[in-house]
Amino acid sequence: MDILGPSNWWPGETRFEICVGAVLTQNTNWKNVEKAIHNLKEHQLLSPQRMFSIEQGHLAELIRPAGYFRVKAQRLKNFLSFLHINHELNIDSLLNQETPILRETLLQVKGIGPETADSILLYALNRPVFVIDAYTKRIFDRHGLIDYRASYSDIQKFLMDQLPLDYALYNEFHALLVRAGKQWCKKSKPLCSKCPLGSLLRAQA
Repeated sequence: MDILGPSNWWPGETRFEICVGAVLTQNTNWKNVEKAIHNLKEHQLLSPQRMFSIEQGHLAELIRPAGYFRVKAQRLKNFLSFLHINHELNIDSLLNQETPILRETLLQVKGIGPETADSILLYALNRPVFVIDAYTKRIFDRHGLIDYRASYSDIQKFLMDQLPLDYALYNEFHALLVRAGKQWCKKSKPLCSKCPLGSLLRAQA
């Protein structure tokens, strides 16, 4: 953190925008998500009520830059249906549910897997749930702390067992892992000598 500075992550002005971003970022990079979010903002659709009311085809065209736009439009509509049926499209009412129950409910929404559900819980709802993604797995695997092939739940349990139950800590920790993964711990050509975690890697060797 001393090297990278505070992450101020996840980028989003509202809880709903963060939820939308969590769905859109599946299988793409954030720059593409930003373009899709921009389109939604231009059409004043970043509210549950407005997005729920538009046709799925129209939504798909607006989020086209995020890739897999038809699939993701369906997933957003699934999430909106969940909000409509269970919470009258009031996303703040999600705050009234206990974290384990809410997580299981989110996972029942078609198209929302563990990483997306946990991103919503952590970044939109301030719940202490550690998000496990490719960057997290890659960094901890290379440092000999986990096996990359381990299950999502096993890796998550390992990390949460090591850390205090603190959503702000999880938020910043995960954000820093993502930034380190993008900048240094790259998939094909890691820049270990320049990485602030490089000395820890050498200590493991």
